[in-house]
Parts: sequence; structure tokens; C-alpha cells
Amino acid sequence: MDNGTIRFSRKDSAQFFKTLNKRVNDYFKENKIKKTGNWKLHVKTAVMFALFLTPYFLILTLGLPNWANLLLTIVMGIGMAGVGMNVMHDGNHGSYSNKKWINKLMGSSIYILAGNVYNWQVQHNVLHHTYTNIHEHDEDLEAGRILRFSKHAKWHKHHRFQHYYSVFLYGLLTFNWALTTDFQQMYRYTKRKLSYGKFPNIILNWSTLVITKIIYLFIWIVIPMIFIDITWWKILIGFFVMHYVAGVVLSVVFQLAHVVDEADTPLPDNTGTMKNTWAVHQLFTTVNFGTKNRIVNWFTGGLNHQVEHHIFPNISHVHYTKISKIVKQTAKEFNLPYNEYKTTRKAIISHFKHLKELGKKPALQY
Repeated sequence: MDNGTIRFSRKDSAQFFKTLNKRVNDYFKENKIKKTGNWKLHVKTAVMFALFLTPYFLILTLGLPNWANLLLTIVMGIGMAGVGMNVMHDGNHGSYSNKKWINKLMGSSIYILAGNVYNWQVQHNVLHHTYTNIHEHDEDLEAGRILRFSKHAKWHKHHRFQHYYSVFLYGLLTFNWALTTDFQQMYRYTKRKLSYGKFPNIILNWSTLVITKIIYLFIWIVIPMIFIDITWWKILIGFFVMHYVAGVVLSVVFQLAHVVDEADTPLPDNTGTMKNTWAVHQLFTTVNFGTKNRIVNWFTGGLNHQVEHHIFPNISHVHYTKISKIVKQTAKEFNLPYNEYKTTRKAIISHFKHLKELGKKPALQY
């Protein structure tokens, strides 16, 4: 089914979003604050970039022993994930600042994370946020034959063990960005003429992709080979470790919000219409976790407040804790779900239990 054929219902709880939107807007007006980022986000930006880039310069300049360099690459991976979740994410949603050029600058930080702005905005802003958890429309649920994230996906025998091997594959997320995924996505998206906003010039788009990849590999592989007096394969190991750590963090955070028992994976009817309105659909397909944990709130860029993020993607994550009270109360009034796991640990357990269930042969499952 083509993405353009999907429609969301305008019936039943359509009044929910109108009511919620007014209450959230009133919150910002009454408190005289902007919906974009504030000083807290600016401080966090400095911290995340420091975590990501400081170890890089230390490795280049100090001539540290191998074990120290390895530890620093782990820190870089944590910082890489932090920049992605807190800076790049808000920037590409247009919620980092009320100034477009700042959002563009912060969104462009994805280039030093091995990604591409155009691809990310199409996959995340367009496909994931519009068609959340809808099989064959939300690409974040697609993992080829290796993993089965939806009960509607084709089952293979090896899926019986996916709750064991999945976490080892999660670490390959950004590594694949750097080498193959971006090229595949750009070919697929430009062919389908998908875009977030104005459709870009195809030649310029491809040129940007190739040039930024060359610069990326030069910075993270060639320069260390020039300045560090260690064998080339150790540099490649460090590069892989950095990506692997970032990949595990980013993948797990996403899975806890969408690939768990509480998150629904609805399908449209034979006319291409979903059962619920878009906003209500987000309530059924997204899950919060660990929202009372200050460290999780701070580090994940509010992605543990997935319900708030999906309904209000243009509001900076620094406000999610406050508006979550409004969202939860409004959902309760309309007798709608507000899915959340009290702790991150419970969400992790649910995710892998869910993978185990999805790994069972469908005939035995239903």
C-alpha cells in the first residue's frame, strides 16, 4: 500500500486533540514561555558536544595507552547518542529554537553523527511520526528478515531467538548509517519523491550525501591514522566501538517507546482508513518510560516522554515533563489510553518479552 492512501479517522474522539491543544497552548501563554528550547537545552548542548568531541581531541593529542583510548571511544559513543537525542532531534523538528537558521544548524549536527538531514527527516518526521507503528508505512518497524518488530511482519524460523540476538544487532544502527543505509534511503525516497517540506534538488542532494560522507570518514578515520602512532586496525576498532555504543543506546531508547506489549500496531481498513484520529492513534502506538527518573529524562532528550513528543513534535523536549500532566489528564477525561512504564527496567523487560512473543510461530501465537 502506498503511504499516500493512508487516512486517519475524523470521527469519535476528534475533540480530544482540540481540547488538548488548547490546554497546552494556554499553559505556554499563562507561563509566558516559548515552546522552543531554553537555557537548559543550551547547557545540555554544550555538555553533549563535550562528551562527544573532547575524547576525540584527547586521543589525537595525548598519546594515551590503548586501554585509555578504548574507554574514550566508549564515552564518544555515549556523547554521540546524546547529541542525536538532545540536539539533532530537536533541531530537525524545528523545536530547538524559534530561529530557523539555528534549528538548521543544530539539525545539521547529524552529519558528524554519520547521518543525513534529508533521509532522517523523511524517515522520522514524515514516515514515523505520521504512520506510527503502521506495518509497511513506518520504516522504524522494518528490520528486513533479521528481526520481527510487528505481528504483521513475515515470520522466519530464526525469529524464535530474536530476543537473544537482537541487542547485538542494535549496535549496528549508526555504523550502517555511515556505510550503507543513507545511500539506500536516498535512492528510495527520491524515487518516491518524498520530502519534509520542499522536495530538494536531486543532484544537490546526492552531492551533499557523497561529500559529507567523505568528510566524515576523513575526520573519524583518516585524521586519526595520520596523527596517532598506532596500527590502522586499532583505529577501525575504535571507530566501530564508538558507533556500536551509540547504536545500542539509540536503538534501545526507540524500542522501549514502540516495540513493547503496550504499543499497538494497528492496520487500516480496506479503504485505507485508520480506526482513530491521528492524535488518538499516537496514544495507542506510543509508550512513555522512566519519566520520574531525572537522569533518563535528561539524557534521552525527552524521548522517554514519547506520548508527548508524538502529539507535540514541534515543542522542545525540555517542556515535556510539565505538559505530560496535561496530556495524561486529558486522555483520562476522554477515556483514552496513556501508556507508560514507571521505570526503564520494566520497559526493557517488556521489550524483550515482546520480542520473544513476536518470535513465536504465528500459528501458535493466535
